[in-house]
Amino acid sequence: MKILRNVTAAVLRVCALPVVKYIAIVVTGIVLVVFVGENSLLAHLRYTNHIGELSDEIDEYTARYENDMRQIRELNRNPKAMERIARERYFMKHDDEDIFVLSDDPRDPHSIVNDHETAE
Repeated sequence: MKILRNVTAAVLRVCALPVVKYIAIVVTGIVLVVFVGENSLLAHLRYTNHIGELSDEIDEYTARYENDMRQIRELNRNPKAMERIARERYFMKHDDEDIFVLSDDPRDPHSIVNDHETAE
């Protein structure tokens, strides 16, 4: 019991010092700045990371836009380019033409032998 009173008295004497109050305020302020609130240091790091991701996305969309604009300019200047795109992407053809589509899909030899598709 006497030890508990001595420890309590020592803690109260240390807490009564003005320096301890300042240290407690500084530590509380640091905790608030670093961890708490939407303006904290952790939130700032998250926002910076998100801004980096959005910048990468903007760069990607800008590159796509420039590529699409280049293709549109080519289509407006050259009517043969429109015909080439129609033939390559949409398999369009003239009335007197036949189209053969060659696939680059890998197939194992057993599926080719067992395949019942034939050109008759």
